[in-house]
Amino acid sequence: MIFVGCWFSCETRLQEEVKIYDNDFSQSDLSNFESGRLFDFNGDTVLGYFHNEEILLNLPDLPAHNAIKVTIDLLLHDSWDGNPDNIGGPDFWYMQLNGQEVLRTTFSNSPCESTYCLYQSYPDNYPRFYEPKTAAESSDLPGRCQYQNSLGWTSRYQITKIISHSASNLEIVCGDELKQENAADPVCDESWSIARIQVSTMTLN
Repeated sequence: MIFVGCWFSCETRLQEEVKIYDNDFSQSDLSNFESGRLFDFNGDTVLGYFHNEEILLNLPDLPAHNAIKVTIDLLLHDSWDGNPDNIGGPDFWYMQLNGQEVLRTTFSNSPCESTYCLYQSYPDNYPRFYEPKTAAESSDLPGRCQYQNSLGWTSRYQITKIISHSASNLEIVCGDELKQENAADPVCDESWSIARIQVSTMTLN
């Protein structure tokens, strides 16, 4: 047995973990999605791209368990502006598991200088203040649209959430609230995609 951090209790032990879903979209598989689409980004097929939209993944007939682990590889494209409340933000992204909001945060792809920095809230919920691209797994990918010919304008994050859960089905909702009032084409200015989703049931004691 291994300990499961302190998400539940520092005495919590993992008895069993069963991977029930793993999709990197390389097979163009959108089964179980009630909304979603695919496109090619940087040579890979990904779920997206989205701007002021939600996606819903429904997983039925889960094995017996008392916790769920969801890991999402998230791609943030082009000029996300993070926390500032103005014509360009804040730029929110959120995740809900069976109606429970487990993350509501902001991201920033903006350059950060000593005299000018558009801070983000991730890896915490909004409002917190971290430098742009904090905790990103990769921050040197090209943009999708506005900055498609420039490196450093797509950031990739791996986000893992574990919650108490024993129901026989799981609904995963991901979405955004993006604000870019001074852009001629807001969708080209800011969007997001998902490169992979992994879901496991867990039995803890």
